[in-house]
Order: sequence, then structure tokens, then C-alpha cells
Amino acid sequence: MLHYEPKDLSVPEVHRLLLGGVAPRPIALVSTISKDGINNVSPFSFFNAFGANPPIVAFSPSRRGRDATLKDTYNNLIATKECVIQVVTHSMVEMVSLASAEFPPEYDEFTKSGLTPIDSDLVKPKRVKESPFQMECKLLEMKSFGEGGASANLAICEVLKFHVAEDLFLNGIIDPAKIDLVARMSGSFYSRAADGVFILEQPVGKKCIGYDQIPKHIRESETYSANDLGKFGNSESIPNESEVQEFINKIKEEKLELFESGLAAFLRYQRLNDNNRMLKAALEIDENQKRNIELSVKCALQTHDLDFAWKAALYAGMIK
Repeated sequence: MLHYEPKDLSVPEVHRLLLGGVAPRPIALVSTISKDGINNVSPFSFFNAFGANPPIVAFSPSRRGRDATLKDTYNNLIATKECVIQVVTHSMVEMVSLASAEFPPEYDEFTKSGLTPIDSDLVKPKRVKESPFQMECKLLEMKSFGEGGASANLAICEVLKFHVAEDLFLNGIIDPAKIDLVARMSGSFYSRAADGVFILEQPVGKKCIGYDQIPKHIRESETYSANDLGKFGNSESIPNESEVQEFINKIKEEKLELFESGLAAFLRYQRLNDNNRMLKAALEIDENQKRNIELSVKCALQTHDLDFAWKAALYAGMIK
């Protein structure tokens, strides 16, 4: 075995050890409101439940590692003493990832992440509609353990009211497969209750455009899921029209062998998850062209080819 004492390691090295060894960790999606009425929502993976009488949960809005500054969630909790803590399911992970990007305090992070705010019953912060398990809470105590970068702040909260989707229950208990929770591991690794480990790109260090900057025709398309939109929102920029046209011309001119033609070719490459050939085939047929191009975009998003996805999606929006 390898042996370490924290005093001999850098803070990032200690942090990486904790993230890798103390895992998988449940994720608290915490919504708060500033004293000026601005909504904030952010995920925290140093989180758990610690008692049922009264129901006590705690999470750590720790200081930022790079400069030891305090996060908006911490400041809002100190000011208002209220929050809502939601669980994170696989169907919403991309939007939650987007919510972890650092937007300025004056931005409403529900707008930036695409998550839907709904009124709480007992506290002022909004609940997150996409989460099937929500807890309205009051802050009992904030314990701080240092003023350096990555120092812990432990927010100890009492649950005032639970909101739970009725279809999660099986024989009186919440079924793990039905709730499909996501947990945090090391690096970009996550685990899923029903499906094992997967990779989710993080917006750390990126200036994400946010959900509200995604073009309307993409946001309102019936083709894309919430996770698809979360991936778009995690981007730092949007290709311009000339880049899109250059990309489409290249696809049209590319010598990609198609074993069949027309719709048959498109369906064949859809089954093979070949987004390049899906797009080329879609461009050669007029019927349902916009929808077929969007399906090639979904395929590209599944393989993390975001540049392809953006350009194809933007081109689809040019089709009348």
C-alpha cells in the first residue's frame, strides 16, 4: 500500500484522494435565494443524511480551492437560513453539471442551467421540478474549518418538508431502479444506481454559455432531451454561420461510402451510431430532412462529438 500524511501533500492531492476513496457520494442539488431575491442552484457531493428525529442532512459548501473565496450557496444560506435540497437522477445530470459552472452572483442559475423552478411551501428558495425527491430545509448551524482554499464549511440543516414523486415507491419503499440516482466519484467519473459507472464532462474552469444562450430552435425541438440541451449549454461558444456552412459543404463533398441510398442508408447508419454517415444520408433526402439531421445530432452527442452536434443542429435550424 501507499501511505500518506496530509501534511506531506498539496491540497489538490489531498482532494483527489478524498474524491477517489470516499465514493460513490450522493449529490445534493441545493437551491437558495439571495437577500436580493436572486435564485441560485448548485450541486455538492460532500453530502449525506445524519438523523431522522428530527431529520438532519448536511452538505459542505466549501471554499473555492483556487482562491479560498466563499460560494454563493454559502453566502445565501448565511443571509436567509433556508434552502431546498434535491437529489440528482440520471435523467437530469447534464443540466446539474451545467449548474455547477461558476456564473456571477447576479445571474439566476435556474435560467442558466435550464432547470425548472417551482414554489416551495415553507421556505423561500425554489424547488427543482426535475428532481423527484426534494427537501425544504432550514439552516441549524454552519460550521467552518479553516479559511484556506478548499476548507470545509458544514451546513447542518433540518428537513421541514419532503416532496417525493409517488411513482418511486415499491412496497412502501423508494425503489433504487425507479429513482435512478447518480453519485459522484473521482475525476469525471460518476455512478448510476441502475447502470454502473459513466463519464460526465465537467464545466470546471469553463465559461459556459448556459441553457438560456442555446438558440431557441434547438431548445424547443422535440428531438433533444434535457441531457442533450445540458451538453449544448456546457459549451463555451457557438459556431458561426460560415463555420456551419463550411462544415455542411465538407460533409456533402466527403467520399463516404454508403452501402444503400436514401432513407434505407440513413436507417442503416442510425443503427450503427455513425453520425457522419447519418448526416450525409439525411442531406441527400428531402423527406423529414430536419428531423433526420437532428437525429444525427443526438448520435453525435452520445459520442461526445460536440463540434459536429453544434454545426449540424444549427444547420437544421436553417431549414424551413
